Amino acid sequence: MFTALRAHVWAYPALEVVHIVGIALLLGNLVLLELRVFGLGAALPPRDLARLSLSLALCGFGMAALSGLVMFATQPQELLANRAFTLKMLLLMLAGCNAAWFHGRGSLARLDGLARAQMLLSTFIWLAIVACGRWIAYL
Repeated sequence: MFTALRAHVWAYPALEVVHIVGIALLLGNLVLLELRVFGLGAALPPRDLARLSLSLALCGFGMAALSGLVMFATQPQELLANRAFTLKMLLLMLAGCNAAWFHGRGSLARLDGLARAQMLLSTFIWLAIVACGRWIAYL
């Protein structure tokens, strides 16, 4: 199945589009929530905004993860040997740990300096993940 996916002229590019749309949903909604954490849109209740934006971000993560797994399955040896891919996977684990820490300590209810630092860290990690994803093709 995975070799057929690689061989079909439109299949892999379509999968990449799904991956990019998932990333856009994820990162766009995280930035939206970050803006609220930093005080913009103060009229919007943080919990209500988080419920919407985090639901969409999780949907985007699911799209990116599923499409990424399928793309990985088409060429696992090449990707495991690629330093940009390895760094991307490490950064994904770091992003997950940061998200668990953010939600575990109740940062959304606190909206304190540490919550802001966690949101900034999250955004920088996700931007680094996107950069590593692009570099996979060149290393």
